[in-house]
Amino acid sequence: MSTHKVGPDSTVLADCLEVPGIGFLPVNAFVLHSEQPVVVDTGLGLPDRDFLNTLGSVIDPADVRWIWLTHPDRDHTGGLFTLLEAAPRARLVTTFLGAGIMSTEHPLPMDRVYFLNPGQSLDVGDRTLHAFRPPLFDNPATVGFYDDRSHTCFSSDCFGGPMPTADVATGTDVAAVHAEELEAAQLLWASVDSPWVQLVDRDRFLATVEPLRAMAPETILCTHLPPAVGLASRFIDTLGAAPGLSPFTGPDQAALEQMLAGFEPGGPA
Repeated sequence: MSTHKVGPDSTVLADCLEVPGIGFLPVNAFVLHSEQPVVVDTGLGLPDRDFLNTLGSVIDPADVRWIWLTHPDRDHTGGLFTLLEAAPRARLVTTFLGAGIMSTEHPLPMDRVYFLNPGQSLDVGDRTLHAFRPPLFDNPATVGFYDDRSHTCFSSDCFGGPMPTADVATGTDVAAVHAEELEAAQLLWASVDSPWVQLVDRDRFLATVEPLRAMAPETILCTHLPPAVGLASRFIDTLGAAPGLSPFTGPDQAALEQMLAGFEPGGPA
């Protein structure tokens, strides 16, 4: 993992995973340096990752006051329980459904849980965080937010896309990717992460996009994309192409066996 600042208020804890045949998927967590500091998601739980150590290079975990979990998928919860231990004054922001999902793996300290639904807001001292459900999501407990001081949208999985290299995936600015390539990556990710979008009524879907357009964020921080500054209008237009996308279909067993054979001595090159 690596870290870099996005403006004066946010730090990205950047990581990625290689997805064979697709590219390198960013897997970010964030620190919002508000009066009451907020950690947004907690990265991967793989044995070679040390989320808490990386976070400690940015902020003393004991100073964290809020842990905003955009949803309880495993690529968002890797360091959650170690962080809860290291940040005894922090409260976990999630939903009733999110808490239920997490409780199937590990008991939650319910006295430290803070339920927040889309349409509600959270005061973190020097700013207000406005919760919303992103137009694209892969988990029904998903809640992103808009920071009304830094004009930053934390969009969870929405707007994500695989990148061509690990360096680009963990980079400081998604503008390094050509606009057409970026749009194609975002639509591919929509077909992977939100396959239900094939079935939606286009007008009803676009109505869920309008709050983002009204929000007009200056910066978009997405779990699965490098930071995007000044690209909100373009990204929102890309969402308009999502309804009707064919869901992604991955390799089948025959393809897996062929890939595995390539790793064996004497297998195909």
